[in-house]
Amino acid sequence: MRFIKAVLLASIFIFSQQIANCQDAMALVKQVKARLDKVNDYTATGKMKTDVAFLKVPVAAVNIYFKKPNKFRISKTKGISIMPKGGISVSMQNVLIDNDFVALDAGNSNISGTAVKVVKLLPINESSDVVLTTLYIDPTTFLIRKATTTTRESGTYDVEMSYGKFAEYALPDKMVFSFNTKAYRLPKSITLEFDDGERPDAGKFKDKKGRVEITYQTYEINKGVQDGIFK
Repeated sequence: MRFIKAVLLASIFIFSQQIANCQDAMALVKQVKARLDKVNDYTATGKMKTDVAFLKVPVAAVNIYFKKPNKFRISKTKGISIMPKGGISVSMQNVLIDNDFVALDAGNSNISGTAVKVVKLLPINESSDVVLTTLYIDPTTFLIRKATTTTRESGTYDVEMSYGKFAEYALPDKMVFSFNTKAYRLPKSITLEFDDGERPDAGKFKDKKGRVEITYQTYEINKGVQDGIFK
């Protein structure tokens, strides 16, 4: 009898701890979202470096646009704009667009020397393309240092951010987006230059890693962005 009581008490304690951890994780995510919510829209300029197997893509000047609730666009001032499917989630504002998820405490980690809390977001909507998002959050600044997203359609990709003069608005100075090239979307009408001058075998291209690095130079925050920009 005493053994059964001990097991029940231990179970209640563990369950209570799990609830407390979930509440702490959700509270942390709300703090992060409060920082992100300061930004209604922005227009940014920057440089984009694309590193994808077999492709020759020069460093390009880009314009980046965001408008609440979920409009986001990256455009190159010259040439084509190439982003993987699911790339809209490079914007952290879109990751936390609503509260349609359960937040779970997944412990602690370290990103580039910064101690972070790990929080896993599980969508409540079963039809969501996003299966799981893992956030690595600096608990002292409430900034997301890294996000790993797993989707049904586009596999898993990572977004890492570093912050500087725009940290007050939770906007990065630099963003690195890493993904599998099977999620890479190339317009059919466009011919690109490849490293060896020939289009690679589709099977070889499929399982390579890709990387897009954006260094932000300027931001115009909450100045208004026309809807036509996103068409």
